[in-house]
This record gives sequence, structure tokens and C-alpha cells, in this order.
Amino acid sequence: MPTIKEVADRAGVAVGTVSHVINGSVPVSDSLRRKVQAAIRELDYHPNHVARSLKTSRTRTLGIIVPDMTIPYFPHVIRGAEAAARAQGYSLIAVNSDDNPGRQKELLSLLRSQRVEGILLAVSAGPTPLAQINRIMSAGIRLVCVDRIPDRLPVDSVSVEDVSAAELAIDHLLAMGHERIAIVTGPLTLKNERQRLLGYHQALERAGKRADTDLIWEGNILTDDVTAMCRERLRDPGRRPDAIFSTNGPTGLGVLRAIYDSGLRTPEDVALVTFDELTVDDLFRPAVTTVVQPAYEIGHRAAEILLRRIEGGGDAGAEPVTLRLPATLKVRDSSRFSYRAVAE
Repeated sequence: MPTIKEVADRAGVAVGTVSHVINGSVPVSDSLRRKVQAAIRELDYHPNHVARSLKTSRTRTLGIIVPDMTIPYFPHVIRGAEAAARAQGYSLIAVNSDDNPGRQKELLSLLRSQRVEGILLAVSAGPTPLAQINRIMSAGIRLVCVDRIPDRLPVDSVSVEDVSAAELAIDHLLAMGHERIAIVTGPLTLKNERQRLLGYHQALERAGKRADTDLIWEGNILTDDVTAMCRERLRDPGRRPDAIFSTNGPTGLGVLRAIYDSGLRTPEDVALVTFDELTVDDLFRPAVTTVVQPAYEIGHRAAEILLRRIEGGGDAGAEPVTLRLPATLKVRDSSRFSYRAVAE
């Protein structure tokens, strides 16, 4: 196994220069960096990160916990975070909580035992382990919440601006002539889901309309459950909405399946707008109108904040950073106009 001295000899530099390149601890000229990196590749040298971390108390490793990596939104968040980490010489461990509070607690303990220097956390739908998180932060591990922001936890956080993002969807449906607009939410234990429901109410009130409680359908992020619920709600033509807004990708997919299972068409029978792109969205016909979150930027900005805290850019007693990014509306055929309004 090659040693750091052999790398230095091959590159024609001092051992300390190789260490500076690997650790990013001291600036090194581009020409020297290229020589060292070439020697590392030629010798297939792998630094002993475990030994170095025991000596320096630094692992240059971050962790990120997300509820479900199969939801298309979260891989973009992870990629953004990884790019920001890599740019500063950090690696990123990504793990999946299955949206389970017990599993989330296990993963927080696992990442702490792996001696990560910071954690990005999208909380699960159940109770947030506030005591455990406070212990982790007291141990010097920085934490930033992404996407799902828990209540009563004063930490840095980055997410979309949920209220205005939901208003984009409802304003659009109203402008297209839709009157009976249902909303299908995820679990309302999550703050971001409650904020999106608030945006729904505010957009209707601004248009001089009152939300019909029969059109507020609380679901979860299990597509099959949402499909079954919506299929039942769409059964009665007299009470059927003429448009549906789903507040996350899995519920959006469940709504779309329920529409198809009920023999209905979108937008002719029921218009549809979803929050987040659906899986393999390009295969859906008609294409689905979507509120698009800047997922990559959310992950990137969250990791940047975390790294600033780790590297000393933020005082431990400083006020938490609260960053809310705007969403955009990608209008497609599933919501373009109201056939019912035309018929009337």
C-alpha cells in the first residue's frame, strides 16, 4: 500500500504539501496541486481518514437524512448538498429514514457514531426527537433542517416558501375558471404541509371564496393510500371537484391514479396541479402542471450554511438562519382551462 511519502516523492514535493492538498487546510498553487493529484492517481493512494480523524478530531464528513430517496425531489436535494460539500473537501453520507421516527432516531445515532461534523435533516412525519437533536448539537455537531422544518427547534433551516408556492397553484386554477378546487395534503403533522394548506386558504380568500371543508382531503405520502381515498371521493359526480391540488409528489401520483381508475380524464373532468414533479413525469399524457421547488439549490444552500457553521463562519450563539426560496409554476395541459366553465 503506497504511503504519503511515496506520493510526495512521485510528485517531487514535500510531505506537508501532499497533506495540504488532501486536507484543503492550506492553500496550494494549482501547479503543485495538479502534480500531487496526478501522483495520487498513479499510485492509487487512499488516505487513512479514520486514523487522521482520530488525530485531528476532524472527519470532513457530513450526513443527510431524508424520508424517502425514491421520491424524485430528494435525490436533487442530496445532489445539491453533495456538490457544496465536495467543493470544500467534504464527503456526504446519505441515509433514508423511511419516514419513520424510530428509524430516524437510529440514523441520528449512527451518524453521530460515524463522527460526522454536521447533519442535514429532513424530519420524518412523526414526533421530532428534540432531546436527541439537542444532545447532538451540544456535542458540537452542527445541524441544518431542509424541506421539512420542525416546530420548536431553533436551528438553521432551508426550504421552499410553502405558503406562496401553494398560492401559485390555486391562483392558476382560479384563473383557468375552476370553482370547486380540492386539496389533497400529506400528513398535517408536518409544518410544510400545514403551510401549503394555509396557502390554499389564503388564495381562495383573496379571490372572495371560502374553502369547502368537504374539499380538504388529508392524506399521507403513501401513494396507494391516497389513491384509495381519492377514488372514493371522486365516486359521486354531484360532489366531485372540478380541480385538485396535491401538496407533494407521492400524493400527486395517487390522485392521478385515482382519476384514471375512476374512468375520468384530466383536465376535461378534473384538472390537476401537483407540488413537485411526478416520477417519470414525461410519460404522463396530458402532461401535469407542477409547482416546482428549487430542490438542488435547497440542498446546496443548506450544505453551505452547515459548512460555514463548521468552519467557524457562524457563532454557536448566533440567531438561526432561516432561508425560504421561491417556487415556480410549470403550466402544462392538466390544468389549462375549465371545461365545466366553458359548458356553462
